[in-house]
Amino acid sequence: MGYRDELVITPSRRGLEEITPAVEQRLAVLGVQDGLVHVFLCHTSASLIVQENADPDVLRDLEDWLDRAVPDGDPAYRHRAEGPDDMPAHIKGAITATELTLPMAVGQLCLGTWQGIFLWEHRNQPRPRRLVLSVVPFA
Repeated sequence: MGYRDELVITPSRRGLEEITPAVEQRLAVLGVQDGLVHVFLCHTSASLIVQENADPDVLRDLEDWLDRAVPDGDPAYRHRAEGPDDMPAHIKGAITATELTLPMAVGQLCLGTWQGIFLWEHRNQPRPRRLVLSVVPFA
């Protein structure tokens, strides 16, 4: 038997925001001790990554690199329905990830010492982002 729950997170700004504590808090409510946790982001203009959570320069460098690789307002983009950051946000979401699968042991996510789960908001105006958490417990 598995478990499923949802979590809504509204990022404070465009960029990377650690959501590990929010995910762990929701998992604690489910009471699962050991298993696999699947986190799915129900959006196409944001993404999820596991990344270093100790040095904020890592996050800034990642954001800067992706912004250079996929700039806002490129005149080659046809899709601009919601502004100059619309199509770039979709491209960024496509080349990163919208889902993660992580192991869980003794009620804790098995993340490395310097790892955290990050929601990467690619839009200039952050909006609520819905995540589905699915847990398959080990017997």
